[in-house]
Amino acid sequence: MIKEEYAKFVENLKGYYRPLEEDMQPYQKEYCRWFENVGEDYLLEELRQIMGNDEEIKDRFLLSLEFGTAGLRGVLGAGTNRMNVYTVSKATQGLANYLKEEKENPSVAISFDSRLRSDEFARVSARVLAANGVKVYLYKNLSPVPMLSFAVRQYGADAGIMVTASHNPAKYNGYKVYGPDGCQMTSESADKVLAQINRLDMFADIKTADFDKALADGQIEYVSDEVIEKYYSWCLGQMMRKDIFKTAPMKMVYTPLNGAGNVPVRHVLAAAGLTNITVVKEQEMPDGNFPTCPYPNPEIKQAMELGMEKARQTGADILIATDPDCDRVGIAVKEGDDYLMLTGNQVGILLTDYIAKTRKELGTMPENPVIVKSIVSSSLADAVAASHGVQTVNVLTGFKYIGETIKKLEEKGEENRFLLGFEESYGYLVGTRVRDKDGVVATLLISEMAAYYTSIGSSVNKALQEIYKKFGYYLNKVDSYQFEGLSGMDKMRRIMNGLRANAPVQLGAMKVTATEDYKSLTHTDTATGRQSHIDLPSANILIYYLEGGHQVIVRPSGTEPKIKVYYSIKGDSESRARSIKEKIDADIAAVME
Repeated sequence: MIKEEYAKFVENLKGYYRPLEEDMQPYQKEYCRWFENVGEDYLLEELRQIMGNDEEIKDRFLLSLEFGTAGLRGVLGAGTNRMNVYTVSKATQGLANYLKEEKENPSVAISFDSRLRSDEFARVSARVLAANGVKVYLYKNLSPVPMLSFAVRQYGADAGIMVTASHNPAKYNGYKVYGPDGCQMTSESADKVLAQINRLDMFADIKTADFDKALADGQIEYVSDEVIEKYYSWCLGQMMRKDIFKTAPMKMVYTPLNGAGNVPVRHVLAAAGLTNITVVKEQEMPDGNFPTCPYPNPEIKQAMELGMEKARQTGADILIATDPDCDRVGIAVKEGDDYLMLTGNQVGILLTDYIAKTRKELGTMPENPVIVKSIVSSSLADAVAASHGVQTVNVLTGFKYIGETIKKLEEKGEENRFLLGFEESYGYLVGTRVRDKDGVVATLLISEMAAYYTSIGSSVNKALQEIYKKFGYYLNKVDSYQFEGLSGMDKMRRIMNGLRANAPVQLGAMKVTATEDYKSLTHTDTATGRQSHIDLPSANILIYYLEGGHQVIVRPSGTEPKIKVYYSIKGDSESRARSIKEKIDADIAAVME
């Protein structure tokens, strides 16, 4: 239906509010303003459907999507608090204004994944940038996060945009912004972009170029095949045992979960010599509806079920899944007649051990080697790294902090010291040309590791059990508490404020020996009350250290309406560790009610 056919309806809508015009709330006025300015029929239809539903109107228009270091992320739809071409255009105009103040001839690389409207948001971002005189390097086809980070660095671009909502459900999309170093944008830069965004009127202040004309004029340029091939070559260069797939052939099942990993992952594996790959057909092609896995997250068993079924049918040695933007990797390994899903912590620990001992064996271990991981990731990795003479650097949650650590090494000419970066949330990075989680190169290295253990008559799980035998069993678990809507965000704030005001003195009948508040950057000894400073950036994180060496971390998600609780429980066996966690769970659940 064309916009003109809505004219009469718009007049009726104004009439609906006119008796209350003096008392009209700003969000109601904004709702009416959208009717007058929006040009897309599907958005107008959404606005029509919520007429008279004040709670729905309030949810969509009371707030605007918040731009931060993670860019934008939200539910698709009409409204200032939704992901749509207008919120994306406004954010991009703010980014363009920021770049033009900072740089003389700025440029931006853009990529997108398989999510609904990702390609549309990528193109409209390119059009806004081009209209503002910003050079654009746009991937012609969907491409994952690591390829965007690589292109930013390869072109020497001043920023990057990745249109994705990572592993969120299908109703979400998002817009991640990267700095010139290929990392997600810093807080300082994000604040400057936000200030620019806040000065803009969503309908009056946005410049937009014709896409085809900007392409013909060279203001928009597609990322070249040469750059794509350079990325693939770089991935292959991270292998340590170059001929392992020839000497130890293995059978794999792979699923891209209907996302952006399908082409690059299979290309790199094939080039490395791993050809016996069965792809899960139902999840092979890009599809933003994610029909077989409503929550396309390789951490979730439901998303892995089709892959597990295919692995059983084929007798595969390993199942590997990448999420829609191919920055996260989940795996399941053969164990007897079935398959065992490994956690992000377990894979990070295994990679730490495998990379370190392989580099030593091959004589390629650098001086003063380091791994970098988030503070919520397993401390077992620290112990494993230390056993190989490798330093562990712990940083805040967010892969940009791992990227920033690489940058500091690079500035000193010491980037070769970096062996591995990982987060417990299934994100891994090997090598330094990419500065975000890289599902392509991680898949390659995990496959290499699996093939190696097979070649010596072992397996990935046997290697993990050997680590537990040497260092003790660590149960690392993440529980999430969901809080939907505006009231949910308020509840999350109340919970975190309550924990700060009244810190628990015990959890699961075990004493809290110390607390760390990363908002105030203070470490407090419970027994003495003595405080010391934490030398990291401020963040909304609370850590409780318990007697017995256990640890509980409470952190609101930066991208989803949930509070995450990270457990690190030490025990002489898995059953003992789980028993300890169950006792702590009850106290945590009571706080979250």
